[in-house]
Amino acid sequence: MKRAIVLLSGGLDSVTALAMAREQGFACYTLSFNYGQRHYAELDAAKILSNQNGAVEHKVIDIDLSSIGGSALTDSNIAVPEHYEEGIPVTYVPARNTVFLSIALGWAEVMSAQAIFVGVNAVDYSGYPDCRPAFISAFEQLANVATKAGVEGQKLTLEAPLMTMTKADIIQQGIRLGIDYSQTISCYQADQDGKACGKCDSCRFRQQGFEQAGVIDPTRYQ
Repeated sequence: MKRAIVLLSGGLDSVTALAMAREQGFACYTLSFNYGQRHYAELDAAKILSNQNGAVEHKVIDIDLSSIGGSALTDSNIAVPEHYEEGIPVTYVPARNTVFLSIALGWAEVMSAQAIFVGVNAVDYSGYPDCRPAFISAFEQLANVATKAGVEGQKLTLEAPLMTMTKADIIQQGIRLGIDYSQTISCYQADQDGKACGKCDSCRFRQQGFEQAGVIDPTRYQ
């Protein structure tokens, strides 16, 4: 069976990408990161979602991005905004997807995986530069010139199946695939029990998505 590494944050988008990879016939190996984010609850959610959605193996990698800071998600001295910000918001974590995908690429090579799946989205997103098609295309090109597998002709694809979907589209796709979205955590500042604030950008995009999809929002709020 063909194999895929799936970046799994514990949020709505990444678990939908996992379910879509499984539907495409991939044996999925999920990868999450304890990177110094504000709460660990999303990692607990990722483990549950990985098991629920048929992953072969789930890994959590420790990497301390809080040591360089620069983001409201990794620096407690920077407040998470509760209003829309023009441009790139302070919740952007410098080079996060580049770092995560680099580690996923290493595991993909070890596992002889044919693909890496990531749940980035360029429609309902917060302006992050590493969630754009140009980034995905550039990283895939890098992956195939920077690895032994790529040089020897074992090409790897970087799959971003949600890239052009609205949040409502993503939710409808996930419902079709049987995802239990009550187990997902999208909030930037969820409490230790995983309850969402209902105020940050991520919460607002999520709320709007469920409303537009015509699906009852199962999120647990503070």
